[in-house]
Amino acid sequence: MELLTSLFEQYGLFGLCLMILLEYACFPISSEIVLPFCGAFASSYHISFFLLIPGSILAGLIGTSLCYFIGRIGGTRLLDGLKNRFPKTRKGIDASEEKMERYGALAVCFGRVIPLCRTYIAFIAGSVKQPYSQFLSYSLFGITVWNCILIGLGSLFKSNWNEVQRYYEEYKSLLIGTAVLLILVFILRKRFLKRRSPAGTSSS
Repeated sequence: MELLTSLFEQYGLFGLCLMILLEYACFPISSEIVLPFCGAFASSYHISFFLLIPGSILAGLIGTSLCYFIGRIGGTRLLDGLKNRFPKTRKGIDASEEKMERYGALAVCFGRVIPLCRTYIAFIAGSVKQPYSQFLSYSLFGITVWNCILIGLGSLFKSNWNEVQRYYEEYKSLLIGTAVLLILVFILRKRFLKRRSPAGTSSS
């Protein structure tokens, strides 16, 4: 953690966003540690929360897009290769594939807040050739919700940011449930507006 602190002290907001980008690009870094730590560090060093949030969202979109295009180029062979070479990935990949089959594009949104899925959902979306614009729009909302929650917790508990992970483990179901609820509201609102728009067009 001293290495992270040194990196952030030297590069400030850019260093924070770079670490978030790497996390979303599936480097072995836990978002439940990185995002609260970024929030705590930014608050302690007077980096604006309203700069960090959009920066973290952009970093997340870039990182997850890298995984999407790797999945799109590598296809199912890449996923099968990962499962065979690294058996521990099988559970997460299988869970992500199951969510994609069941929920389609919505899985990209939900997958951002589900621990097993969030690591691999971008690879799955790429491998099934989900349109990139659709992948990006659903990722945008899921990433925004997740980053705001965890960075916000880190910022709020900056004096004891390492306690955030303990609270996260204790209230994980509540946090994930809240995030999923927000995503559902977004999706239902989007569908409601889409259904209304043809009626509105024909009446004008």
